[in-house]
Amino acid sequence: MKRQPSRRPEQVAGTIRQVIADALAREVRDPRVGFVTVTAVLVTNELSHARVMVNVPGGEAERAKAMEGLQSAAGFFRSRVARSLTTRTVPELHFELDQGVAHAARIEELLQSIRREEPG
Repeated sequence: MKRQPSRRPEQVAGTIRQVIADALAREVRDPRVGFVTVTAVLVTNELSHARVMVNVPGGEAERAKAMEGLQSAAGFFRSRVARSLTTRTVPELHFELDQGVAHAARIEELLQSIRREEPG
């Protein structure tokens, strides 16, 4: 008999996303992370690690500063997450830039250039 995959990682991911988004909006005073948006959270099945995908507007320098600020505040975020979760362990938080938005913009740009080149 095959076990159904657990929905627990999805539930934990949703909680983590909400807690971090609220903390970014209300509690974090670091100017480096002022405009960071949490786009997704991916939690491992054993709930030991969570990849927090973020979008940072601006250039490479702003992104690097924001990622540095997020990494330095990881313990703060983890303590906030621990208060909201009922699990025995609290996932280790790993912040990563979400390349999906930039990738979609690049695809749209390429499609526009193809449309302009097509004979009408």
